[in-house]
Amino acid sequence: MRPVWIASIFALASAVVPASAEASKPSLRDVSEIEQPLFAVAMAKEVADHCDSLGARFLKGLGELRRLRARANELGYADGEIRDYIESDVEKARMRAKGEKLLSQSGVSYQNPETFCAFGRAEIKKNSAIGALLRAK
Repeated sequence: MRPVWIASIFALASAVVPASAEASKPSLRDVSEIEQPLFAVAMAKEVADHCDSLGARFLKGLGELRRLRARANELGYADGEIRDYIESDVEKARMRAKGEKLLSQSGVSYQNPETFCAFGRAEIKKNSAIGALLRAK
């Protein structure tokens, strides 16, 4: 079964990104200060979706998405460009593959939800970008 977490996080992000005029710029995927925190939000949501004992810090995640939008705007990206990036099927697939690779390398299995919990607890303990967006229920 393919995870739906990327679609969910991109849908959430698009809800806070209104459409506007677009300009041609390098992909936001190449802007690590946008890409990495967006990936952390997506990973935290995926962990929370598969681990009953951990939850996502929803308001913190939403705040992070808004901060990322504002930062992208500061870097010269129009809201329409941001929307195109987060709604792109190519970018969703790329982000999904990146997430699946991290989870696999970390011993997480979709057949064993406890592995998501162990991963999430380790991220919380490290106070990583992913862990900061998770909480124990």
